[in-house]
Amino acid sequence: MEKEVVLGLLGLGNIGGGVWDLIREFGAETAKRTGVRLRVKKALVLDKRIHGGKEVPDEVLTTDRSDILEDPEIQIVCEFLGGEQPAASMMLRALENGKSVVTANKMALSLHFDELRAMAKKTGAGLYYEASVGGAIPIINAIQSPLISNRIEQMMGIVNGTTNYILTRMAAEGAAYETVLKDAQRLGLAEPDPTADVEGYDAAYKLSILGSIGFHSRVKVENVYREGITKVTPEDIAFGREMGYVLKLLAIGKDNGEAIEARVHPAFLPADHPLARVDGSLNAVFLFGHSFRDMMLEGRGAGDRPTASAIVGDIIQAAQNAEHPMPYLREDPLPVADDWYSRYFLRMKAKDEPGVLAEVTGKMAKNGISVSAMMQKDADAEGKATLIFITHSASEKAVRRAVKSLNPEICRVENVIRVEDAVEA
Repeated sequence: MEKEVVLGLLGLGNIGGGVWDLIREFGAETAKRTGVRLRVKKALVLDKRIHGGKEVPDEVLTTDRSDILEDPEIQIVCEFLGGEQPAASMMLRALENGKSVVTANKMALSLHFDELRAMAKKTGAGLYYEASVGGAIPIINAIQSPLISNRIEQMMGIVNGTTNYILTRMAAEGAAYETVLKDAQRLGLAEPDPTADVEGYDAAYKLSILGSIGFHSRVKVENVYREGITKVTPEDIAFGREMGYVLKLLAIGKDNGEAIEARVHPAFLPADHPLARVDGSLNAVFLFGHSFRDMMLEGRGAGDRPTASAIVGDIIQAAQNAEHPMPYLREDPLPVADDWYSRYFLRMKAKDEPGVLAEVTGKMAKNGISVSAMMQKDADAEGKATLIFITHSASEKAVRRAVKSLNPEICRVENVIRVEDAVEA
């Protein structure tokens, strides 16, 4: 016997439209498989004329949020507005009225996670957000259900398809960042204003969510270290390749039991690392847990259809659950570290003179930094040679001190990129 579940959609743009299409085209088959028949009663739009017609009946469209948030027949509210507000306040009102909420909105969820979670607990409504990280990749469900008996110690993810596409193209073609960005915008893979993607904001919101549920300790987005890809050059990528590394924008979380690392930045990975082989606009998350050891989930991280797939999956779960799951978060959250240990790739332009190399390595040694590998390229017309160092594991703050201490007249540091090695079992 089928159970009808009544939905309200907040927004009918790219993602909302994808959900509408998936329910319309595949809803009957989904009902056969799950016993849940989905009916969209109302969809909030800014202008009915844009979405009207045979694909979306006029009676479904509304410009009044109360037609969804205050209608007692609507059981599940799906939010597709994007951005922080009014999305967060609408989700909060839906939960307050006992309606379960399904969202893909990483920004609103990350910034308002505590109050949304508290309201859901208060009213017994469900809060589902699988599609907020990794699109169709079931990473959140994996952490909260099949992996719940593990202590997750590390997570590293390629969680932004735009930046992964750009870095993949730069590596394959030796093209400049600006050139590939323009192509990505032309293809619709990057927004006209790409800041959220290329400066790491999008990935930071996602790491805030993943870190909070994976480490069971609230990781606020303002505490996530963030650095984008705009300073990466084809030379960095090429030199890294010569030394056996591949460059990715990574969202990295680590829990050592006393503090949590939460950082988003470009990082070199060994060429044989599973994440190093994830190219184009694909997403992937690599996890390390004390029991399952290591695992990687990979797939389409964006787009209307992959995201709609995750959203409809959440809707079905919300409809089937007699009680809605709520992630456990410890009452005394671990601090988020402002320093960490990593290896480092340093690219410098230095005078091609005796004693310069000794001065550079001496400054590094004074800050407790030792060199694992080094490469030197011939001097240019100005008599400046390119030096590339890969350090042993060192403190982030120590590396910053060492870089600051170098005399730019003798040696100018042109880029510093972190190096992440494989997890030690």
